[in-house]
Amino acid sequence: MHDVTIPRETLESVERRRGVLHPFARFEPARAALVVVDMQNTFVAPGGLAEVPGARAIVPNINRIAELLRRSGGTVIWIRGHVESRRGPWSLYLRHFERDPNAWRAALAPGSEGWELYPELDVRGDDLFVDKDRYSAFYGPDDLDGQLRARGIETVIVCGTLTSSCCESTARDAMQHDYATIMVLDGNAGKTDAQHLNTMCTFLMSFGDVLTTAQICHRAESWLVARAATAR
Repeated sequence: MHDVTIPRETLESVERRRGVLHPFARFEPARAALVVVDMQNTFVAPGGLAEVPGARAIVPNINRIAELLRRSGGTVIWIRGHVESRRGPWSLYLRHFERDPNAWRAALAPGSEGWELYPELDVRGDDLFVDKDRYSAFYGPDDLDGQLRARGIETVIVCGTLTSSCCESTARDAMQHDYATIMVLDGNAGKTDAQHLNTMCTFLMSFGDVLTTAQICHRAESWLVARAATAR
């Protein structure tokens, strides 16, 4: 897991601009969706074609957030990426960004071992599954935006890998679709600490909020306690 701290000068700049450091910390869990990006064997499992070793370390945090959101009536969405969907191949990417396009086609072919979600993730049958064929989960055949709106989602919480590509792209697009968007500091994984931290700082400065797993779970737990007290 990345051992990073957002620099004080970044935090101070955000607070000066907004008047509050964490604008989305008091989200309503029942109207929140955890969007877990690309935690597939190709990226998470040892020896995967695009292995991100740090992605295995964030699995317990993702599972913890998912469990609390389910208990709160929130939504858990698993994003599965590939480069060749029923809409056709991502031809520009395959031509110019990968030396062996066929290896990527095979690794992320729907139904293949590499395409499957990492087995230590706590995936439930009532969760949603959304396929994408670009970096952002908002690009693909499954209309993530439509599914979020149909469930009355207001807050999108982004976890997964890679922090600086598919996760950041998804989080930025969520914000630009008018969702209050949170990236989880210790729930995303990149290739290096520097890349991970740079994304978190940029996102916090201009696009949304950055919270830890503990902060998100504290909010969900407090909401559950308050709901139980009201129901008595």
